Amino acid sequence: MLDLSFDELVSYMAGLGQPKFRAREVWDWIYKRYAGDFESMTNLPAALRTRLAEQATVFPLRKTVEMLSEDGDTLKVLFALPDGQTLEAVLMLYDKRRTLCISSQVGCAMGCTFCATAQGGLMRNLSVGEITAQVLYFARYLADPSLLPVTSVERPSTVTNVVLMGMGEPMHNYENVWTALRLLTSEDAFGLGARHITLSTVGLVPMIDRMADEGIQINLAVSLHAPNDELRSQLAPVNRRWNVETLLAAVQRYIDKTHRRVTFEYALMKGINDTPELAAQMARKLSPLLCHVNVIPLNPIPDSPFQPSTGEDTERFVQILRDGGVPTTIRLRRGIEINAGCGQLRQAHQKQANSVQ
Repeated sequence: MLDLSFDELVSYMAGLGQPKFRAREVWDWIYKRYAGDFESMTNLPAALRTRLAEQATVFPLRKTVEMLSEDGDTLKVLFALPDGQTLEAVLMLYDKRRTLCISSQVGCAMGCTFCATAQGGLMRNLSVGEITAQVLYFARYLADPSLLPVTSVERPSTVTNVVLMGMGEPMHNYENVWTALRLLTSEDAFGLGARHITLSTVGLVPMIDRMADEGIQINLAVSLHAPNDELRSQLAPVNRRWNVETLLAAVQRYIDKTHRRVTFEYALMKGINDTPELAAQMARKLSPLLCHVNVIPLNPIPDSPFQPSTGEDTERFVQILRDGGVPTTIRLRRGIEINAGCGQLRQAHQKQANSVQ
């Protein structure tokens, strides 16, 4: 059901001999009341609920692993898909925000060397329904205080922010991602304000240009991680196709067209991209842009050469950017002990399953 537009749902229900208002009832149960099955849609006739359950499903995800951080402010879930693939999503609880980090693909084809998701390659794109289902799952959890686990947030509550920074490159699954975003932002569906959603890309230049024409005020974040081609090509191979100069030119076009500020994400890695010289390079290149930098303390992968920078080096890097005229913040690190970094829980689960076989 989550793969259907409203008009497609109307047609489907008409094929069952049902009037349009029945489609509206089902639609509202899904997007306004977060129903996960037909049985809970109590204003539908029992015979119709049974028939729908025989032919269709509402929710395409099955929770397989759930992990809550020690301080109760980060909840990560690994979901199984009908074809046996898995994806992960994270709920992060702040004083006033309830932020979801969701996935757009199973795996990723971008090959970023420091990323757990990239190590397994790309399995497939997520469908529209598989993307929106992640948001609806946590919306249901926040709305119902009886659902476990108990976290640090008082419920009932609501989803306030969504970031597409989980598994996958959203711009590589453009059509499905943007169809899902329209559902999530439509007042007729989930109704989350577009400015409360951020799409993160490693830098697919043609898609950045396309996003500038979408007319929906989704925030754009660009994963930079290095200010020069030599280093960035090592960390993010997509740079060999669209280098730093080409990427920054696309960002400038986006700003010129939308008049919106862009975020540059920068995962600091000890001894790799955290030197004062690189910070100075980045300040020179970014200061002309309407942007800010979000410095990300790396969530370490065991046995990886990529490890987090020290607190001292992080503060020094940030101060150089600020002194260079680039607004910079440090992202609050969350959920290290529950593999909250992108792809880490899925990777750990797969390793455990392989060791059992």
